[in-house]
Amino acid sequence: MEKANEAKYSYPFQNPESPMEERIDNLLSLLTKEEKIMLLDSGNHDIPRLGFSVAGQVEGYHGAALGGPGKWGGDDPMATTQFCQAIGLGETWDPLLVREAAEAEAEEFRYAYHKLGRGGLIVRAPNADLGRDPRWGRTEECFGEDPYFNSVMAVAVVKGLQGDDPKYIRTASLLKHFLANSNEDTRTTSSSDFDDRLFREYYSYPFMKGFTEGGSDNYMTAYNKYNGIPCIINPFIRDVTMKEWNVDGVICTDGGALGLLVSHHHYYDNNRDASAACIKAGISQFLDGLYEAGVNEALDAVLIDMKEIDEVLRRNLRIMIRLGLLDPPSMVPYTEVGETAPWETETHKSLVKKVTQESIVLLKNSGDLLPLDGNSLKSVAVIGHKADKVLMDWYSGNLPYSITPLDGIKNKLGDKVTVNFAPDNTNNAAADAAAKSDAAIVIIGNDPVSGNLGWAVTQMPSEGREAVDRRSITLEQSDEELLQEVLKANKNTILVLVSNFPYSINKAQEAIPAILHMTQNSQEMGSALADVLFGDYNPAGRLVQTWPKSLDQVPDMLDYNIRNGRTYMYFKGEPLYPFGYGLNYTKFEYSNLKSGSGELTIDGILTITVDVENVGKRDGEEVVQLYVEHINSSVERPKRELKGFKRVKVEAGKKAAVELSLAAADLAYWNVEKHAWVVEEDEVIIRVGGSSADEDLKLSCRIKLKA
Repeated sequence: MEKANEAKYSYPFQNPESPMEERIDNLLSLLTKEEKIMLLDSGNHDIPRLGFSVAGQVEGYHGAALGGPGKWGGDDPMATTQFCQAIGLGETWDPLLVREAAEAEAEEFRYAYHKLGRGGLIVRAPNADLGRDPRWGRTEECFGEDPYFNSVMAVAVVKGLQGDDPKYIRTASLLKHFLANSNEDTRTTSSSDFDDRLFREYYSYPFMKGFTEGGSDNYMTAYNKYNGIPCIINPFIRDVTMKEWNVDGVICTDGGALGLLVSHHHYYDNNRDASAACIKAGISQFLDGLYEAGVNEALDAVLIDMKEIDEVLRRNLRIMIRLGLLDPPSMVPYTEVGETAPWETETHKSLVKKVTQESIVLLKNSGDLLPLDGNSLKSVAVIGHKADKVLMDWYSGNLPYSITPLDGIKNKLGDKVTVNFAPDNTNNAAADAAAKSDAAIVIIGNDPVSGNLGWAVTQMPSEGREAVDRRSITLEQSDEELLQEVLKANKNTILVLVSNFPYSINKAQEAIPAILHMTQNSQEMGSALADVLFGDYNPAGRLVQTWPKSLDQVPDMLDYNIRNGRTYMYFKGEPLYPFGYGLNYTKFEYSNLKSGSGELTIDGILTITVDVENVGKRDGEEVVQLYVEHINSSVERPKRELKGFKRVKVEAGKKAAVELSLAAADLAYWNVEKHAWVVEEDEVIIRVGGSSADEDLKLSCRIKLKA
C-alpha cells in the first residue's frame, strides 16, 4: 500500500503515509546548503523546485496581528479581531473562554494565510513570563504574577491555537520569552539570577506546563542572561527543554538577539562565533538578519557542520508537517477556511464583547453607586482623554472597528439621557460637565505605545512599554488633579482606570466612591464597559497581580529572588489590592467546605467542595479560589499558593456546590539534590475564598506516603 502511495508523489517526503522522520530525512537530503540556511530564518519561504512552502512566525498575544503600531502586516495592514490585552485575558479568570479567544485567533490566521496569502502559522503566543514587578514595561503581555495561574492560562491559549485534531495543529503556538524576562531597561545586558528551585517552581513553571500539558513544541529565548549565561545559548535549551520536556519544534532567538551576543553581552567577539554557538545550543530559527553571514562564516571555519544544521532544521520541519503544509490540503481540516473573513462574523464580535465584559474588575463600590440606573438618569458626564479612544499596544493588529467608552455610553443611553463630554479640565470644562450631571465617569489610564513617540520612549514616568520600564506607579499629577476637580463638582464620581499595569491609586481608593479597572485594545471596549456601568452585566473580573500602595513595598527591579518580597506569596505589608481581588454587584457567602477523607496520598487527587451562595439581589459570577499553605515542609515555602480556581455563575438567592480538585503533584517542590519534583509528607492548610487575602474558610489535610 505504501509503495502504491509513493507512486503518486515526486518525492518520498510528499507521501503523508510515510513516517514523519523518514519524510524529513528525504527532504533534508534534497535541500541545498543555501536553502537550508534560508530555512533558519523565521519568515515564510517557498521552495518551488520541490513544491513546498514553510510558514513563518506571526504575533498573536490577543488577536491575530497583521497590522497595528508594530506594522506586523507590513505596509499593507489588515484589520483582524482584537481582544483585550493578555493581562486583561488573565483578569477573566476563565481559561475556557480564553481558549475560545485563541481558537478564534487561529482561525483568522488560517484564513489570512490560505485565502489571502498573508501572515504565517507559527504564532508567537502566549507570553508565559511572570509579572513579578509592577514596573515591568511588558506587563500587558503576561497573564499575571502567579506560576500556577499563568500555567493554566498558557495551556488554554496553546490548546486554543493548536486545536484538538489528532494529527494536525491549527497553528503552532510559540511561547515567549524563555526565561525570566521581566525587566526592560537593561534587558540586553542584565542577568536574571536565582536558584534552581525558583527556576523550576516559579519562572519556568508556566513554560513547562505549556509544553508538557498544553502540547506546544516551540518557544523564543529571552534577551537577558540567566545566572550569567545569555538565554539564547544557555545549556537549559538542551538540558531542560529538549531532554526533560521533549520540546522538538522551533526554538528561536528574539529580534536582534544574535547581534546582542557581540554588541551588548560581549559574550563573543564576532557574529561568526555567536552564530555557531546558537546552532550548537539548539537555536533553529533566527529573528536577526545577521545570522546568514554568521552561519556561512561558521561553516567555512568548521565551527559547525551541515549535520548540525540538519539537526536543528529537523525540528522546524516537524512543525511544518504538523501544520499540514507538506500534505494535500484535502487531508488537513484547518485548510478549509470558508468564504467569509472570520473577523467580519457576529460570532467573533460577540466573543470579543464577552471576553471584555469578563475582564472588567470592580475595585470599589461605596454606597452601591454602581450600577447606574439609566432609566432615572437625566444626564451623565464622561470625562478624560482616554474616554473617546481605544488604544492599541505594540503587538496589536489593526482594529476592524472600535467602540470607545464614550461611544458605548452614548449607544447605551440613547437620546433620553444627556451625555456631557469633556476631555480635560481646560477652562473648567470637566468640572462644569460634572456639576451639571447626575453622575460623572472619569476615564483615565496609560497609553501602551506612548503616542508613538519612538522606540523606548514614553510620555511620562508611569508609562511603560517594550524596552522601557516604568519609573513610577502613581497616577500622573494631571490625572490626580482632574479626579479631584470632578469629585468636588459631583460626589457621584466613578473612576474607570484603563491600564495594563497596577497603579497605586491610594487617593482614589480613599475618596472616589466607585472604581473599575479594565485593559486596553478591545474593539468592544466601550460596549462592554457600558454594560457594566449600567447593570446589564455584573462584573466579576479579578486582579492577577498584587497592587502595592507604593514602590517602597517592592524590592529592587533586578532582584529576581521573589522570596525577598515579591508577589502575594512573599509580599511584605498590606497591599492596596491583593492578588485575586475583585467585587461584584451582589454578595456571595461561602460555607460547608469539605475535602472528603481529609487525607491525600502522595499520588492522589483530593476533591474539595464548597457551597457558594448569592445572598444579593442580582445574578452574578464568583471566582472561587483555592490556596494552600504548607505547615510541616522540610523546605521554605510561600506563605500562600494558588492551586485551583473556578469562575461560576450563581443566580440571586441560589446556592451552588462548587467542586475543585487538588492533586498531590501540584504540592511538590523541586528537590535540588535529587533533581526531581518531590511530594513530601506534610500538613497543608487549604483556604477557599474570593481572593488571596480571604481567611474565613479553611481546612487542613495530611499528605500520606503510600504503603
